Amino acid sequence: MSLISKVGGASGPLYGTAFLEMAKASNDTKDLGELLQEALSGIKKRGGAHPNDKTMVDVWNKVVSKADDSSLTNADIEAAVESTKDMVAKKGRASYLGERSVGHLDPGAVSSGYLFESLLEAEESL
Repeated sequence: MSLISKVGGASGPLYGTAFLEMAKASNDTKDLGELLQEALSGIKKRGGAHPNDKTMVDVWNKVVSKADDSSLTNADIEAAVESTKDMVAKKGRASYLGERSVGHLDPGAVSSGYLFESLLEAEESL
């Protein structure tokens, strides 16, 4: 709940929702792909973003499908983050920039990339 109420901007509530949704789903499954899918659904519902809106959803959407079949790599994560660079922001503060948002990575996408890179690192150490 601290993420939802204490972190500024949209990322706190979005990440907080993701973790809460995974925690709820963990009562029924331990499958990482299913847990991440629940997190993604929560992020989409709370933020109202869709793929190609230049948000963290763009990274989550691409990465979750790879994590679901255990084929996720750091290169996949990097490519998902980089894909936001050429998009026009349709959600969040960057949307106020319109076409000027092209050429810049989405901050939520970048932070999501860090999250998934850490997840891969943790998974490899198990």
